Amino acid sequence: MKRLFSLATLVLLAALLGLQAQPKPDKKNMAAQKEVEALERQRFEAQVKKDYAFLEKVFADDLVYTHSNGKQNGKADYIQSIRDGKSVYDKIEVEALNVRAYNDGKAAVVNGTITIYQPNKPDGTPNVAHLKYVVVQIKDPKKGWQVVLWQSQKQPEAKS
Repeated sequence: MKRLFSLATLVLLAALLGLQAQPKPDKKNMAAQKEVEALERQRFEAQVKKDYAFLEKVFADDLVYTHSNGKQNGKADYIQSIRDGKSVYDKIEVEALNVRAYNDGKAAVVNGTITIYQPNKPDGTPNVAHLKYVVVQIKDPKKGWQVVLWQSQKQPEAKS
């Protein structure tokens, strides 16, 4: 049920933000795409390094963060989960990243694929997660770009 609600929220938000069918390839949108891509990479790095000041800045106060297991957090809960060691990231590798900017560079939808490396499981086996994700970012005139929505889904491990 939570997953359905999250998906419905994502679709509604995307519809509201992207009233136009395709992003316009103008200078504002192109600049926003580059800026958001760089911020995505910085945010992943901040999650690994536990840079709480950066995370406080880039996560909107009304953030909806839906983990790949369906659990949802708001901004304060998610950042606290990193502080408490419930969300631990040894490394996050960006494998694919696509940014589409809308509304004269004031909104962006990001989708990508990442690999998250976490501390080994108790039996010593590696703890690696391959995720596809979607992020919605809004450019606040005072605060800059902020993540308002994160949704991820685990991908099957590649067979060798």
